[in-house]
Amino acid sequence: MERLPRWASTFSIVARDPETGELGVAVQSHYFSVGTAVPWAAYGVGAVATQSFVEPAYGPRGLRLLARGTAPATALRRLTAADAKREVRQVAFVDARGRAAAWTGAGCIAHAGHAVGRNYSAQGNLLASPDVWGDMGAAFERTRGTLAERLVSALEAGQRAGGDARGMQSACLLIVGEPERGKPWTERKTDLRVEDHPSPIRELRRLLTLQRAYALGDEAEEATLAGDVRRAEATYARAVRMAPENDELLFWRGAMRMRLGRKDGAVRDVRDAIRMNPRWRKLLPRLGDDQFPRAGEVLRALR
Repeated sequence: MERLPRWASTFSIVARDPETGELGVAVQSHYFSVGTAVPWAAYGVGAVATQSFVEPAYGPRGLRLLARGTAPATALRRLTAADAKREVRQVAFVDARGRAAAWTGAGCIAHAGHAVGRNYSAQGNLLASPDVWGDMGAAFERTRGTLAERLVSALEAGQRAGGDARGMQSACLLIVGEPERGKPWTERKTDLRVEDHPSPIRELRRLLTLQRAYALGDEAEEATLAGDVRRAEATYARAVRMAPENDELLFWRGAMRMRLGRKDGAVRDVRDAIRMNPRWRKLLPRLGDDQFPRAGEVLRALR
């Protein structure tokens, strides 16, 4: 028996950042775990969104064609021509040069369509309004900031225009960028998924902010090791402001402050972290000086 197709009717955007070379896909659907079906991307190659009655093969096959230098429009023509069910497919490509192309089959459930621009394609099917894909493209063009921020802004615009006719359930944001030398696995810069949530785009935005806060924490640790005290403290302060309810960032800022000889600040941070999550009190005495310098002094100050 032929397996039933995954019906990931949805709206999405594929895009490239011409300044960084990053490529990404953002998607939202009233469909469980849409991130496992729609987005594909490879740094230096391109990004693909395959949706409606999903044919997952469009992802890897499309990326292989783009990797050979095939233009997105040509790659789409080749793949759809060989697909007997192309009229129920919706697919979009963007390549590493910023060329984009999309296909919306005549059998996709209305409202369905796409808007292709330089460095992006926005598309959707089974939507509440025909304004969704155009508003997404316009939001992407006018938004400033990182590629991740622009993609999430596009999703927010699509939802304001009506979004999926069935409502909301899951969302995903996938970004690939230049990997560290000799570490190809580091090309995946952002891979955030909201599998089942009443407001998945809002949750995706929250997770993106949290990811940035953790990245700032890492930058602060690097500044500490480099002896740049001012930058370390300022960067960690930004991280904590971004995620004021995150006890972990507070706790590890306390460790950084002890490393810098800022005991009073360290005690405040650890006390606040313990107030939010009492388990830190039990963990603290298990940590060595390389992880949390002079933890015993902080423990005594907390009594």
